[in-house]
Amino acid sequence: MSTNSTFLKEMGITEWTSRDAAPEQAAEVIATEVSQHQTAAAVVTEKQERASAGIWWFYGNKPQGDVELLFQNIIRVLGLSSQEWSWKNPAEQFNPEQLPQDGTPIVALAFGVTAAQRLSGERDALPELRETVLAIHVDGAEDLPLIATFELNQLIARPKDKSLFWQDLLLAKSVLQNI
Repeated sequence: MSTNSTFLKEMGITEWTSRDAAPEQAAEVIATEVSQHQTAAAVVTEKQERASAGIWWFYGNKPQGDVELLFQNIIRVLGLSSQEWSWKNPAEQFNPEQLPQDGTPIVALAFGVTAAQRLSGERDALPELRETVLAIHVDGAEDLPLIATFELNQLIARPKDKSLFWQDLLLAKSVLQNI
């Protein structure tokens, strides 16, 4: 047994071919690897599509400046297309006609205690409202799940709250996936 064979076995390589192998054999190996990568990419894409299968409604003060950049990053991290989210004003009266007619699930995220209280009817402070699935009451339809979280301005002023905000996003994502 040659020294090279010993090293290859120690590295866990039990089968190898010479670099001088026939071009057809090399092309076959490359085609197999490409096929495996395409299959893996398709699985990842399918998981991402299922992860965002729904609509996100965001309530609160519309982001501007650095806050808008933070919000765009949130949308990107969630993997949402422009058709999968919308910004809503919590002061506006809720209209059941806004609900999708095809039954697509919706989750609402309230940025700040004012938006959360207005939408849910609760009067507790934000720490008590967070980590709870609240509801937006809809006449003649099923209540919409609502997650209360920090105002985006607060996340910029207090970066340590971003980990708690991330927990709120994960809760909202979990609720959406289980509707």
